[in-house]
Amino acid sequence: MKLVDEAEIQVIAGNGGNGCVGFRREKFIPLGGPDGGDGGDGGSVYLLADENLNTLVDFRHQKQFRAKRGENGMGRQMYGKGGEDLIIVVPVGTVVTNVETDEVIGDLTAHGDRLLVARGGKGGLGNMHFKSSINRTPRKALPGLPGEERMLKMELKLLADVGLLGFPNAGKSTLIRAVSAATPKVADYPFTTLYPNLGVVSVEAHRSFVIADIPGLIEGAADGAGLGAQFLRHLQRTRLLLHLVDIAPMEGGVEGLSPAEQVRAIENELRKHDPELLDKPRWLVFNKSDLLLDEERDEIVRATLAELGWTDRWYVVSAIGREGTAPIMRDVMAFFDRQREDALEAASAAGGHAP
Repeated sequence: MKLVDEAEIQVIAGNGGNGCVGFRREKFIPLGGPDGGDGGDGGSVYLLADENLNTLVDFRHQKQFRAKRGENGMGRQMYGKGGEDLIIVVPVGTVVTNVETDEVIGDLTAHGDRLLVARGGKGGLGNMHFKSSINRTPRKALPGLPGEERMLKMELKLLADVGLLGFPNAGKSTLIRAVSAATPKVADYPFTTLYPNLGVVSVEAHRSFVIADIPGLIEGAADGAGLGAQFLRHLQRTRLLLHLVDIAPMEGGVEGLSPAEQVRAIENELRKHDPELLDKPRWLVFNKSDLLLDEERDEIVRATLAELGWTDRWYVVSAIGREGTAPIMRDVMAFFDRQREDALEAASAAGGHAP
């Protein structure tokens, strides 16, 4: 199934029920007085994050969601029944934005997260609330208030620790196959990955992380070219980027760029989409080393690192042969372990100095 990671829907909360104008009429009680009850509150609309969903495809067909209205009040001080809330189930990682104001309403990042997106209208007051010493028979009741109505834009951002990025056919899908149980499509032509794939990398017992294979980017992706534009957002949640570079690019097409040109082109797309992506830790992974002789491979790597002025980590692998992939995964796990330790130390230091 093709991943659908954007959707716009209309949510309409229920209106409140109307208040009732009523009077107590019983035998032998001629002056019963007003007893009209209040209307029930309208149902609200909530979004609920569910880890069992991984797509917004259901919202391609149903665009409008409406909660129940509250029932009207009745005599004998009987309140109307409140409208039932409407729960809309969405995938974990869904960001919700108000289309009219462009304001982010919420971000559902964990299973069971619940977000109120449209509040139901309050029920109207019955006439029993309006009696007074000078008005013993009020014939006034209030109508229920309308429920909130909004147009929502929902974007799904995958929750992954590591994001793979690079040009089409750089070997991202092959790498995720080599290090996890994920089975994305692999072929010898560009754009075989049409939607993100997630894989769990288990380094050892109880030590694992999630890696995401993002569809290949090309120059102009941030402006809508190719398939990568709509998936750049998935990189924003990752803690580490592995930048795959084809060390032996084919002649012509997007693969005709040198390794250094590939890196700079992808960096430019990241910068245009979100400059903060360039601040994330990013390691270079030179792939397809099996296609070159050792001396030629080493020379290309040295020249590329020098041209880029690269000072961060880099690796040389053959994803298809699973050569050099295990050390990267161990280093990634160690990187996350250090992040976790640093966070614990910082929290402990802050707590120690707290008054």
